Amino acid sequence: MDNPLLNKEVQKFIFNYEGDSTKLAFSGSPFSEISTKQLITQIESRKKAEKKLPIWHSTEGILYPPKLNLEQTSSQVTAAYKSRLVTGETLADFTGGYGVDCLFFSKVFKTVTHFEINESLSQIVNHNYKKLKKHNIKCITGNAFDHLQSLKFDVVYIDPSRRHDTKGKVFFLKDCLPNIPKNLNVLFQHTDTILIKTSPMLDISVGLSELDFVKEIHIVAVENEVKELLWLINKKTFEALKIKTINISDKGNETFSFLWEDKKDNTYTFPKKYLYEPNAAIMKSGAFNLLPSRFKVEKLEKHTHLYTSEELQIFPGRSFKIKQIINYNKKEMRNGITFDKANITTRNFPESVATLRKKWKLKDGGNHYLFFTTVAKNQKILLICAKI
Repeated sequence: MDNPLLNKEVQKFIFNYEGDSTKLAFSGSPFSEISTKQLITQIESRKKAEKKLPIWHSTEGILYPPKLNLEQTSSQVTAAYKSRLVTGETLADFTGGYGVDCLFFSKVFKTVTHFEINESLSQIVNHNYKKLKKHNIKCITGNAFDHLQSLKFDVVYIDPSRRHDTKGKVFFLKDCLPNIPKNLNVLFQHTDTILIKTSPMLDISVGLSELDFVKEIHIVAVENEVKELLWLINKKTFEALKIKTINISDKGNETFSFLWEDKKDNTYTFPKKYLYEPNAAIMKSGAFNLLPSRFKVEKLEKHTHLYTSEELQIFPGRSFKIKQIINYNKKEMRNGITFDKANITTRNFPESVATLRKKWKLKDGGNHYLFFTTVAKNQKILLICAKI
């Protein structure tokens, strides 16, 4: 690849640069054939890759794409998770991008094909794979649908773009590029299994109304922030749809699975000794009525997605000990809040966190955890808790 950024001295400069890139903006590029903007892009992107893509960050000679491409790519953590969901010998990534997912798929598939319509990005990815010593990934520049012909793959992976030229940011699969609902029958001519990555903003019910043969939906959160929805489709699937949630954390992974058709009625209770807040992946799944029977807890109210118990239970989310229960009125609140700093959460409550901070003169932080919520008969309360 003929790129002045690959000059040994330039690469050494980028790899070892530890200063503030704003200083470089004023001093300018020390290399006549490299613009300051190009140099800053590489330095800042490499810095961003340190946590998100440590394999790329630690490898010399890696080229980085524009900032937007790096922001949109999967992290190593989520890419590794995806690689465990599908099996076979051949996989095609129809929306290759920066190629992070392909790298991890290549660890479990004999051959992986990376399709990318952006020629420059395709060349960067191909170069990087060589630096990363990955030789079972084939990079093809162009629209995957134009290259299919009679090709067959064990798995097709697609991460459709969530931006539309005229509609801006979109939340329906039919508005994404490529349009998967429209092309589903075409895809099934070349594979039996399709894995789709979508934005966490996509409503699961909406996605299900647009797609057929959905076998599993994986809701993937990292450190309690939902990053991806993964839709596993197989045209030979006639079994009940499974929803699998995972919250990947340095403290350990939390998993919870259920069948989409599972239904459960609940009774509701006043807060007891302990309080539980589901992790973000479970919140996205909507499985609120299934948690009491699975984890020996009780729900506070139909629309209040908080749970309680008399005995401490293992629960996929945050757990707290309730120190005090206060009715939400001026007299009790003034007597109950004897501190000036707290972590505030609202659940099914009419006032925002910002409003409550201002109203009760509370700064952010400290060891007090406050839950403003609603229980039976529309009763508004404050729970003062300590985190377990």
